[in-house]
Amino acid sequence: MARTIRPRQRMSAAAREEQIVSGAIAFFSRRGLDAQIRDLAKEIGIAHTLLYHYFPTKQALIDRVYEELFVGRWDPQWERLLDRPMPIEEKLCALYESYLATILTPEWIRIIVGSGLSDGVIPSRYFALLQERLLPKILRETRKAFGNRSRARATAREQALLMGLHGGLVYSLGIWRYVYGQSFDGQDDPAMTAQIIRDRVQSYLAHAAAVMPGAPKAAGRTLGKAA
Repeated sequence: MARTIRPRQRMSAAAREEQIVSGAIAFFSRRGLDAQIRDLAKEIGIAHTLLYHYFPTKQALIDRVYEELFVGRWDPQWERLLDRPMPIEEKLCALYESYLATILTPEWIRIIVGSGLSDGVIPSRYFALLQERLLPKILRETRKAFGNRSRARATAREQALLMGLHGGLVYSLGIWRYVYGQSFDGQDDPAMTAQIIRDRVQSYLAHAAAVMPGAPKAAGRTLGKAA
């Protein structure tokens, strides 16, 4: 008996675009942003002319990857969390537990680092997002915890301290693992991750006492209270 061959079902435009974008995220995370689009098309099993139908240029595809992987994962709750009446240590620990649980994937880490080593476009855009929506709020809440309600631009020392907190956590829990291929005992244990975050936050706040204007006289009085 002859076997009936069913015609291949045509993929919708939305599904095809999703296939290309998800394939590009995996591809660029392994091969880097300098990899060839023809190789991407071959890997996901489509003609490169079809890929260019959806994304006329490589930069258009990279822009879409950025929107999907970085902007699309941004959670406005992070910003609202900083406005809650909580002690500053608890506030920052809660923020970074949520933030890191969202971003710490091989694709996120490897693409932002790879772009930084290539054209620098993705980290520049993402840090602009951080500077617009998150980092100034962390600075504001830290200052408030030390009795200073200034909204002045961050000093050089404050910027360095803040990036030591933010960048240090991304490095120790993300880059160390997904770029360098290193590991440490308990790295998949949520309790260990939470403790590492708390250690880093406590170190940040301890050093803030020497950096934030007004900190020495206010530190002991305010850190345990809601900011």
